Amino acid sequence: MPTLRDPSRGRETAFDNEKYLTEQSDAILQRVAQFDNKLYLEFGGKLLFDYHAARVLPGFDPNVKMRLLQKLKDKTDIILCIYAGDIERRKVRADFGITYDADAFKLIDDLREGGLEVTAVVITRYMDQPAAALFKTRLERRGLRVYTHKPIAGYPIDVDRIVSDDGYGANPFIETRHPLVVVTAPGPNSGKMATCLSQVYHEFKKGVHAGYAKFETFPIWNLPLQHPVNAAYEAATAELKDVNLIDPFHLEAHGETVVNYNRDVAAFPVLRRILEKITGVRSIYGSPTDMGVNRAGFAIVNDEVARQAACQEIIRRYFRYACEYATGTVEQEDVDRIKVLMERFNIRPVDRPVVEPARAAAVQAQASDKGNRGVFVGAAVQLPDGMIVTGANSPLLHASSSVVLNAVKALAEVPDRLRVLNLNILDSIAMLKKDIFDRDTVSLDLGEALITLSICATTNDTACVVMEQLKNLRGCEMHMTHLPSPGDERALRMLGVNLTCDPFFATSKLFVS
Repeated sequence: MPTLRDPSRGRETAFDNEKYLTEQSDAILQRVAQFDNKLYLEFGGKLLFDYHAARVLPGFDPNVKMRLLQKLKDKTDIILCIYAGDIERRKVRADFGITYDADAFKLIDDLREGGLEVTAVVITRYMDQPAAALFKTRLERRGLRVYTHKPIAGYPIDVDRIVSDDGYGANPFIETRHPLVVVTAPGPNSGKMATCLSQVYHEFKKGVHAGYAKFETFPIWNLPLQHPVNAAYEAATAELKDVNLIDPFHLEAHGETVVNYNRDVAAFPVLRRILEKITGVRSIYGSPTDMGVNRAGFAIVNDEVARQAACQEIIRRYFRYACEYATGTVEQEDVDRIKVLMERFNIRPVDRPVVEPARAAAVQAQASDKGNRGVFVGAAVQLPDGMIVTGANSPLLHASSSVVLNAVKALAEVPDRLRVLNLNILDSIAMLKKDIFDRDTVSLDLGEALITLSICATTNDTACVVMEQLKNLRGCEMHMTHLPSPGDERALRMLGVNLTCDPFFATSKLFVS
């Protein structure tokens, strides 16, 4: 089992969650007090499972925002928005591999498990799309309050129409009970801001001087513009064409240089006009940065660790966009944006420690092949102690199956020569796949290999010890020389590894089940 060691690998922490919780919750409550004890807070980014933040700020709890809401539970209502068009075209959240409507269901369930209830769901830009209508029915029949917002003609430029009974006034008002109303969504462009402003409009019509603010994490306003953590945000949103810049409104209003991004800066003049037309008074916000509530920068405790982690995230995003270009879901210009960021920080794809070992594993497997088996796939995993374990595909196992089994054997300190998969069981599976399912290959993908391992663990103590190490792969880095099969991809996602791939296909077939 080939292994390499990277002495620079470590579990150093860059972020203090407790400090962040204290500072962010205090800042939110201060913002609530600035208004008539009613604040609509647009939650930017992911409310739960914010793995991007966890990768670029080592130590960041992916669910720290859930902990924040639990801390403010007695003062908070939650509204969930989802864009009808995302439901209709079955947009997928990449880190879970599920559609946005399924992610909305999951988000509601996850909040409930944390003791938090969703007050209402809003389907935005709703035009009676069939899939969106079905989504609405399913929620209502499970007892949730569901509202629909139609598109507003002239949005967001025609302020007079927007701030009228034909605009925000045409949207139904959502009754809430608490001073803080968190408005969240499965992903970007879900209509969170419009929902907040619609509610503020109705509140003012009722005589309640409610306010609006944004819960932000990235970009971090008090880090330098060219900081890798902020650049990693650009890399994560390349297809949205987001660009970080100095907030010109903040510089003019306060004489202070802070970082924001192009869409917020471009939208600010119109957003401020909308707020001023709703309230009838001059806005308290002099800049888009003023609107944000973001104390993340104050909780960074090791800048160098954060910089290194963010550079690694930029490389991950490069591989992801290169693969998505290969599969036809993004354009070349999106890949090129990441390349520009990599040049800015003088980083290369091979600076990701697992890339070259994975490629070397594929070359080694090719060189040792005696049967001309075609495409060879290499894979490498970096374990928590810095060890890099490799694997390659074979007649018995996919490359991902090989490398994961090698990795957990290394974690369990099981010698490579010891088998953990029973040959009789492997033969039985091979017969099933070949003679009954009529498959061309009997090689086990990772999902199949893990099920086989779990069966073997019932009678083999070594397999049991090895299987227990699977949980220690969560957060480990992995690279493959080819795109994974669906069975490999699902299992790797469940294991929680940070996977990247070279943008090549392991087979010439267009359909892979």
